[in-house]
Amino acid sequence: MAVNKTPVLKRCRSLGLDPVYLGIDKKSTRELRRSGRKMSEYGLQLREKQKAKFIYGVLEKPFRNYYEKADRMPGQTGANLMAMLECRLDSIIFRLGFARTRREARQIVDHKHVTVNGKVVNIPSYLCGVGDVIAIKENKKDAQRYKDILEVTADRAVPSWLECNQEAKEGTVKEIPSRDLIDVPVNEMLIVELYSK
Repeated sequence: MAVNKTPVLKRCRSLGLDPVYLGIDKKSTRELRRSGRKMSEYGLQLREKQKAKFIYGVLEKPFRNYYEKADRMPGQTGANLMAMLECRLDSIIFRLGFARTRREARQIVDHKHVTVNGKVVNIPSYLCGVGDVIAIKENKKDAQRYKDILEVTADRAVPSWLECNQEAKEGTVKEIPSRDLIDVPVNEMLIVELYSK
């Protein structure tokens, strides 16, 4: 499996992204030196795509597949794309506060610690639908790891489209999120423009 090994803060700096969106509360003290040249339209579009891919931890081919699927769905392509990325299992685990960072959420899913509607799912890209119940596996609920995680994420706000029961370590997808419920700083219209060339 391909893994992006670029240092996270370095990548955040180059994309002009706050590491908070990845669940990281460190800040880079270095300043990014930019050349005085104005970025081209293509450069801006590419940067937005790279930002979305980096935040959600998706590589180029699956990201393209998401775009094509979003394009076939009714409604706005950009909003559909963002909703699909948010409904990935690893993203929902992060949003519910069962992982400190998005990378950790992916690892938790990979290690078979998560159930969807009572069945173990170890595919981070699994798309959850309305009414799906996502929970930490019964025999892992009392693990010290999750007590530590919930301590760190206790004050993180759970989005309104999810319902979370921290005691039972489970959450429910109440609705598919509309674009205004997704707080990710990505201009999805630029991604649509880039792919529709």
